[in-house]
Amino acid sequence: MQTSPAHAAHHDEREIETLEDFDATVSARGTLAGYRVQAVDLTDRTRELLTTDTAEAVFLGCRMREEAAAKVRADGALVFPPVPHLPFDPYRGHLYTPGELFASLEKGYEQTPDALAYAWFQRTKADGDIFASMLRAVHDDSISDALDELLRGARVVGVMGGHAMARGTDAYAGAARLGRELSRAGFVVATGGGPGAMEAANLGAYAAPYEDGMLEEACQLLAKSPSFMPSITEWARAAFEVRTRWPKGNHSIGIPTWFYGHEPPNPFASHIAKYFANATREDGLLARSNAGVVFLPGAAGTVQEIFDNATPNYYESRGEPTPMVLVDRTHWTEHLPTWPLLQSLARERSMESRIALVDRIEEAPAALKRLGG
Repeated sequence: MQTSPAHAAHHDEREIETLEDFDATVSARGTLAGYRVQAVDLTDRTRELLTTDTAEAVFLGCRMREEAAAKVRADGALVFPPVPHLPFDPYRGHLYTPGELFASLEKGYEQTPDALAYAWFQRTKADGDIFASMLRAVHDDSISDALDELLRGARVVGVMGGHAMARGTDAYAGAARLGRELSRAGFVVATGGGPGAMEAANLGAYAAPYEDGMLEEACQLLAKSPSFMPSITEWARAAFEVRTRWPKGNHSIGIPTWFYGHEPPNPFASHIAKYFANATREDGLLARSNAGVVFLPGAAGTVQEIFDNATPNYYESRGEPTPMVLVDRTHWTEHLPTWPLLQSLARERSMESRIALVDRIEEAPAALKRLGG
């Protein structure tokens, strides 16, 4: 499941993100000169560090013994040591997994790394500390880098919709069937990673390898905790119960934010790119949806996403316009009449043949296929 800027291919060859990569590079190349070593624990690699050239290497958040760090610095390498007492690693080389963000859920959601990172963000964003804002920026950039590496070559469809859609509703089941169908068609489903419509689409992708009845059963199990209010703990436990019962789900992407930290990430996305900066998250989600975006009924956030997506399609600033499918004619023409404005914008531009409005969620995959040519 590897999409990405073309330059990343050149850049990645010099990135070392695991101990296995480190060992393989040292044994095959005999040098670490010019490499970027990202968040790898090197405390047991002192001998290798002492005997290998590390000129112009960069070590980002790597643990190492003092003598190794001194030698590496003497070689001319840059060493950014791990930051103590942080509830997250700003230099991380990989996206989050649900198990990682929800670790310690048995003690209650407040004890999880996800909740602790949000609490840190709440404490530090108010005091204007340059060090804290720099750590957030470094973290978010590391996440973007990991996301690009993961999605290289993938056909990604974004599914946008509100967080208020409750488990156990017909709308939730419909969004889940959409995610399942897109995943079965070979697309990587990407959502905003939160509850509601976002969770439903990630759940659907997760259910793709199973018989159709599994999704219905899963929706029934989840309906016991329809919302993350009042208890995120119960809401998340229900999701992990589904994952435990059907452990071999398909992959999908969730791209949530700690900016809306009262909303937890959903556990059905196999890879979670969680950001501190919501603007980076919003733009990153839409920019990576290279095979199109489906917009389910939503409110202000979804309207914003429609036009955030329409703007680069209008100007063709990211190349060819990508498909946009709006679901629910009444919602997008009467309740929030976004469709007429989108149509007016698209008129006589190449994006005109890439937008569609459908009545029912079941029509979205066929519309995407038609618009994608």
